[in-house]
Amino acid sequence: MSQTTVEVRPEATVTPSQVEAQVTPEPKRALYDRLLNPMPSGRLLGWLGPILVTILAAALRLPNLSTPKALAFDETYYIKDALSLLLFGYARSTVDGADKIILGSDGNPAALATIFKDNPSFVVHPPVGKWVIAAGENFFGVTPFGWRIGVAVLGILGVLILARVTRRMTRSNVIGTIAGFLLAIDGLGIVMSRTGLLDNTLMFFVLVAFACLLLDRDRTRRRLANRLADSSGLGTAWFGWRPWRLAAGVSLGLACGVKWSGLYYVVAFGLLTVLWDLSTRRMLGSAHPLRAMLLRDALPALASIVGLALLTYIATWAGWLVSSQGWDRQWAVTAGKGDSGLLGLLPTALQSLWHYHVEAWNFHTHLTSPHSYQSNPWGWSLMARPTSFFYDSPTGRCGSATCSQEVISLGNPLIWWAGTIALIHQAWRWIGRRDWRSGAVLCGFVAGWFPWLFFQERTVFTFYAIVYLPFMIIALAMSLGVVMGPRPTGDQSTNNRRLFGSIAVGGFLLAALAATWFFFPIWTAEIITYSQWNFRMWFPTWV
Repeated sequence: MSQTTVEVRPEATVTPSQVEAQVTPEPKRALYDRLLNPMPSGRLLGWLGPILVTILAAALRLPNLSTPKALAFDETYYIKDALSLLLFGYARSTVDGADKIILGSDGNPAALATIFKDNPSFVVHPPVGKWVIAAGENFFGVTPFGWRIGVAVLGILGVLILARVTRRMTRSNVIGTIAGFLLAIDGLGIVMSRTGLLDNTLMFFVLVAFACLLLDRDRTRRRLANRLADSSGLGTAWFGWRPWRLAAGVSLGLACGVKWSGLYYVVAFGLLTVLWDLSTRRMLGSAHPLRAMLLRDALPALASIVGLALLTYIATWAGWLVSSQGWDRQWAVTAGKGDSGLLGLLPTALQSLWHYHVEAWNFHTHLTSPHSYQSNPWGWSLMARPTSFFYDSPTGRCGSATCSQEVISLGNPLIWWAGTIALIHQAWRWIGRRDWRSGAVLCGFVAGWFPWLFFQERTVFTFYAIVYLPFMIIALAMSLGVVMGPRPTGDQSTNNRRLFGSIAVGGFLLAALAATWFFFPIWTAEIITYSQWNFRMWFPTWV
């Protein structure tokens, strides 16, 4: 039987009647390509570059992970909370001198139970990030290596995920590998992966959530593209089962279970995924795409992202919920609040958990204790005031009378300064060209940075910027892709454009790698002379 072919131009608006009129996949090639651009050919090449830059990331993060043999910055809080979770399921207070006892021990978790008192401790961050630290302590002991290895593993995996995410967004093996390379060699990424703090874990789960939503976008469009041959009215149809969006909800719940600032990403990514659905419905020719999105997509997205994130978040408190001695665990019973107001509708355990969160919220919103390394969010992307996690002046160990040993959360200046420019460039592409990829990376950046502008009186630090670093790097990689120019063709001028653009990008990457070599000693507590350390302090605000 002969089949009729109908061409659909990429720039044309496709109406439901046009979709229905096209009865074979071949005539819908243009619409198919708009729904789902083909991935780059060569699956092996798509993995080779990301794996190589992940190996590089491991080489920069794992050696001498136990240096410094000290509690760097807020490790003093988190590694003890993590051990308490491991031993008791909830946080307990510690005896005086607990840090010295830990550093002088062999790291046996059970033997260190003596550093804890019987009374619980009030901690203001949820437990997921501390469970990551506790996992390392469980397998490798309560030692600098043990409490840092879990965070380091997530930092290394983040490089692989970022490279693959960028490849999927840009449909380019080269640009994906460039993104992974930039994260692998960045100073903030290296320092946060080598320190037992929470923010690197927050970044990891946010990045995983973004990757899941991107996979959901591609999977949904692929399924719709494959239905073009035998279905009509796709612009108003239900998009079906979406497991990757459910996975994103779980990951966002885990992000909130690290720090409450993960909530900003619940809102941002929830809006992002439904806006992607709105765009898809417009592409399919829905007469009322906004209405179709609100009726078909908004509620499932709310359940998948917000609802599942909430359930996951509550589950992260399981150790505290099943205990009887956690901080204010019996508040609902002892305070007699169980039968009053809407709060009384909840089980007493959840009432007590709600009260705990009210107290933690009061702490966060009134945290104004001055700190010598606090910084204004306006300067984060410029690395105006990086945080010093550790500094010591050991004598006789560097071949000079005065030595320095530091861990400073300073990003690679070339990456951060160029990344800031790239964000402006991507904002122009989003506004001027409606490039959805630019909008996506801006969403990730804004969710991690903009809310902090409303906390001008709160004590905050530059290393909080680690959560939006992946999105800034994606922006930079995409802008470098523009510098490189289009892929080689038969046209000589195009090929020359690609050649010169590639040389420029290669020069930038080599310069960034040289900067990593230059700053690496002050990211990893290498003992150097004071003059060598001072030579790396380019600005007074870095000291």
